[in-house]
Amino acid sequence: MYKRKVDNRWSFKEANTKEFTHCYHTYPAMMIPQIARTLIEEYRPEGKLDLILDPYMGSGTTLVEASLAGINSVGTDLNPLARLMGKVKTIHYNYDSILRQFREIQAELIFYSEEKVIERNFDRISNYSYWYKEKDLLKLSFLSQLIKNVKNKDFFNVALSEVVREVSFTRNSEFKRYRMNEASIAKFNPDTFLLFERKVFRNLEGLKDYNTRNKDCNKVKADIYGFNTMYEIPTNVIKDGDVDMVVTSPPYGDSRTTVAYGQFSRWANEWFNFDNATNLDNLLMGGKKAQKELFKTDSIRNVLNEIDGLDHKRYLEVISFLNDYYQSIENVAKTVRSGGTVCYVVGDRRVKNVQIPLDYFTAEMFEKFGFKHKITIVREIPNKRMPAKTSPTNKVGAKVNTMSHEYIVILNKL
Repeated sequence: MYKRKVDNRWSFKEANTKEFTHCYHTYPAMMIPQIARTLIEEYRPEGKLDLILDPYMGSGTTLVEASLAGINSVGTDLNPLARLMGKVKTIHYNYDSILRQFREIQAELIFYSEEKVIERNFDRISNYSYWYKEKDLLKLSFLSQLIKNVKNKDFFNVALSEVVREVSFTRNSEFKRYRMNEASIAKFNPDTFLLFERKVFRNLEGLKDYNTRNKDCNKVKADIYGFNTMYEIPTNVIKDGDVDMVVTSPPYGDSRTTVAYGQFSRWANEWFNFDNATNLDNLLMGGKKAQKELFKTDSIRNVLNEIDGLDHKRYLEVISFLNDYYQSIENVAKTVRSGGTVCYVVGDRRVKNVQIPLDYFTAEMFEKFGFKHKITIVREIPNKRMPAKTSPTNKVGAKVNTMSHEYIVILNKL
């Protein structure tokens, strides 16, 4: 089929995955920076490498690594929180200026009282009294109030975004929205301002390292967009053949049944009143139900037939995702120049306890659009934040392992 090579070097078990601006914010199923960095170093296409594309950029890992390597990049994501994170992580803010702005905010926090809070309407947040104590909402509102008065608002809003989630009653070990039990809520007393300060200090350290590492920061561009690669890649952004290399980690399946990007991001997306805060999962790949396959596949035909035989509804959910993924691959393929390279990091997702070899499907679909498979590297996932087990059936207590390995699919355009 498509050659796989097990290479333990790619597990990066001891690596610091939070260096530079990668430390700024947690995000579900983040691609670790060492993968993007090593792909750029070892699999760069022959000839020029002027532009890297990440069509599902998530938290912006590839864009940061492209910037550190002195390469222009373009990323897109439907999640407004992801775009905010990617933007802030790739900007070389003036460290001293950010520190001064932070000191201004801290000076106001010392004299906080609830009477100073201007914005007290939280209707934009779904069922806010179920998820928050009023005193914490008021403190969050006061932080937003102070951030509006500084120059580099986005830098501080990224730190605030994490706090918005962490002071809610959600169980922080989960990406989905699960409320703590009443006993935990009774004991829950987060220090909203201290959490914010700690995150800003952490991010300041990351910014300092990022600026120090990348001396030629003003020569490199990282452009961030919100277009949907399932439908198009706008030619005013990227023309056919513009891209030298694609480095990305697409979703492994629809957001509802795999990684809950929409639920995780909803805290911040609602707080900042971003578009599609409550229905993001419907817009992501596999969000709309399909009734038939739009692609032709040999590589996973038997797997799809097996899932269909076990549960037709789950089969339709799988092909809903694969239809969107296939259409996205078709659009991405057009942007890559002859001789260019694509690197897709995909997972070994299971549905009804049947493993779907997404690496085979990825390679097969790209080969339909003028690519040649080079190698698929198999790596362990030692530290990726994802659910370790999931329920394959409706049986209470029945659990199976989810994704223990990733597959780095590398192809070249003919």
